[in-house]
Amino acid sequence: MSEIKPKSFWKRPEGVTGAIVLALIIFGGGYLLATSIAAVLAFLNTMLGQIVMILVLGTVIYMALDGKTRTLAGYMYKSLMRWITGLFVEIDPIGILKSYVSSLKTNLVQMNRQIAQLRGQMHKLKEMILNNKKEIDSNLTQASQAASVNKQAQVLLKSRKAGRLKESNMKLEDLYRKMEVLYRVLVKMYENSEILVEDIQDQVMVKEQERKAILASTSAMRSAMSVIKGDPDKKAMFDAALEAIADDVSNKVGEMERFMELSRNFMQSIDLQNGVFEEEGLKMLEQWEKESVSLLLGGEKETLLHKANDDNDILDLNAPVKQPEKAGRVNQYDNLFE
Repeated sequence: MSEIKPKSFWKRPEGVTGAIVLALIIFGGGYLLATSIAAVLAFLNTMLGQIVMILVLGTVIYMALDGKTRTLAGYMYKSLMRWITGLFVEIDPIGILKSYVSSLKTNLVQMNRQIAQLRGQMHKLKEMILNNKKEIDSNLTQASQAASVNKQAQVLLKSRKAGRLKESNMKLEDLYRKMEVLYRVLVKMYENSEILVEDIQDQVMVKEQERKAILASTSAMRSAMSVIKGDPDKKAMFDAALEAIADDVSNKVGEMERFMELSRNFMQSIDLQNGVFEEEGLKMLEQWEKESVSLLLGGEKETLLHKANDDNDILDLNAPVKQPEKAGRVNQYDNLFE
């Protein structure tokens, strides 16, 4: 969370509105000036026109030189753009977090279904590998018996069959390891996402009431005066913390959905019935393994990959997915409001 930086005004939805409005003002003013240049010049030649021009120039120069006036004008403009944007887009951080909770819960249902499907496929693949090993042993035994009675044709036939099965098993075992990576990551993402949902819900429940209290005690004029004095705007700071949570959750939800899509594509590329799979699915997974640290998994990513490739660490496919323990656990977003 220490790496999360609040977005600047221009990178927020209200910033886009502000840029559009500013562009319209500039181009609109330029167009009116261009089409009415004669009337404007005539007006400036009058006493009233000169007074207006002096007042406008004085205001512009004063705002350019006085930092407090610039700050107040900027605050008023940003507040207006935020109000306009709020009429069309959800920019309330509490509302955004509630929508992310809804998305996460939907994703968790889909992820749980994917975990169950993957578990079933892995059971089938494991059975295929075991059956192949039994057949390899059987063919090698038959080849040995044929060699003892000098039946070279049978020896060659059974040996070749055992060799093909062994080669097939090597590919299937490699595929199983990749599926194990998928399974371990999906399960861990599921567990961490459940914790994420709980943490967000807790924050929303508490911070929604705190935000209402801040809004009730802080008027627009009081906030503007605080900004002019250089004092921190409590509402702005509170909303910045909530927006930081929303940005972090947005990135984690995006990562969760991308990995679910990767997992779905990988599984669709596998045909266990015929013992074939597409290389593209494996390449996608290998590319993910080489990517940087996962937001949802953190430092656990490398641990999971190591376990999946460790022959001594046997995966228990029948083990239930762990439920998050709330007691004694610190909410991952509490530090933002300290």
